[in-house]
Amino acid sequence: MTPPDDVRDVRELLGMRTHAATAIVIAFVATFAIVAWANRPAEGEWAVAGAWLVICIGAVALIRVPGDPLPAPWTAYLTVVGPIAIALILMVVPVPIIGLLQVWPLAAATAVYTYMCVRGRTLWAWVGMTVMIVTCIVWAEMTGQGAAHGLSISAMNLAPVAMATYFALTIRPAARDIYALRRQTLARAAAEAADLAILEERDRQLAHLDDLARPLLHRLTESEPLADNDHRACALLEAHLRDSLRAPGLAGPELTAAARTARSRGVEVVLLDDHGLDAAEETARERILAAASDAMEGAVNGTLTIRILPPRRDALATIVHTTPGGIARLEYDHDGHPVIVS
Repeated sequence: MTPPDDVRDVRELLGMRTHAATAIVIAFVATFAIVAWANRPAEGEWAVAGAWLVICIGAVALIRVPGDPLPAPWTAYLTVVGPIAIALILMVVPVPIIGLLQVWPLAAATAVYTYMCVRGRTLWAWVGMTVMIVTCIVWAEMTGQGAAHGLSISAMNLAPVAMATYFALTIRPAARDIYALRRQTLARAAAEAADLAILEERDRQLAHLDDLARPLLHRLTESEPLADNDHRACALLEAHLRDSLRAPGLAGPELTAAARTARSRGVEVVLLDDHGLDAAEETARERILAAASDAMEGAVNGTLTIRILPPRRDALATIVHTTPGGIARLEYDHDGHPVIVS
């Protein structure tokens, strides 16, 4: 199915998906219902109802069926709308007919064929129109009225289809140009938005770095020697900056605070991100981040390594805690649940 905002759908350009277009189709259906009922023969109401239904389905399909050009199944249906509808009516009308309104499917099907041209099926519109005219000619000949009579009551409908053909040959190339320009505009807007997002992220990171590093840089410029607290602050800042580069997926405020607290206790925290979380479900991501935070809060010594694995691995993340007493390893599946405990 074509999505509602697909710029390739000619219905968007011609307003065929608007409320006004729907109102016109409703008026079309109602008008020919009145015409068909007012000019129904004494017998054969079933044929009139069938012809009206065939025409109505075609009219609705013209504004509702997506795709440009029209999909093949609906093209086939719309092509035979005229021949089927007029054949049903000609089976029950009196001979000779009293007025052209008795063969109302000629006008109704012509409207369908004009919009088929606009929807990119000009050749098949002419096929349907030709078969409908031939049907009238055969009926007139079989009823003793002469082929010329059948041609005279139907050939006048060629003019609207000819005009629609000219319109289609004019508007459809223009539509292709419009679609191309619109695609270029959307692509340019997306590129500009991406560039703006990169610049905003850069500014945000620079401001964050300034907030973190400026106090220490000022302290380094002072004449007094650095105290133990200053050395520890520098080490913590260096570790934080290293985390932001090596593990951007683990650089949230909560994990950053947990890592800083763990390092302050003397735990060596190593964070690695190979981007396995980038395409993970949000629930799995939340479980992994919560497990990483819990691991850092519970560590009191040793080395804690938290790694987000590359995509398409069997596991999504690992947490390894190395202490003098041994090594504890946790692996997490793609739902964020631990699968191996050692």
